[in-house]
Amino acid sequence: MGSRTITRADLCEAVYQKVGLSRTESSELVERVLSEISDCLVTGESVKLSSFGSFVVRSKGERIGRNPKTGEEVPISPRRVMVFKPSNVLKQRINDALTGQASK
Repeated sequence: MGSRTITRADLCEAVYQKVGLSRTESSELVERVLSEISDCLVTGESVKLSSFGSFVVRSKGERIGRNPKTGEEVPISPRRVMVFKPSNVLKQRINDALTGQASK
């Protein structure tokens, strides 16, 4: 398995190659989609992409943590975190790729 990271430029190039928009239009489309997803998450909305997965913002309350070096207790302030939950379709495709089965 490769450890390649897909970048925005890679996504723009894929849209350019597969959809047939110009490179500029492809770039704008990718940026608008990512911006819309980001804006929704910032406002606390969940984003569900069918057959891919869901991005959900969760609130974590304040809690006491521990410094692993010193053992000192440290308060961890409340915060919001984003969680990605893959769809069953995506999980199946990933596992099929691992076992060498053809995916649909």
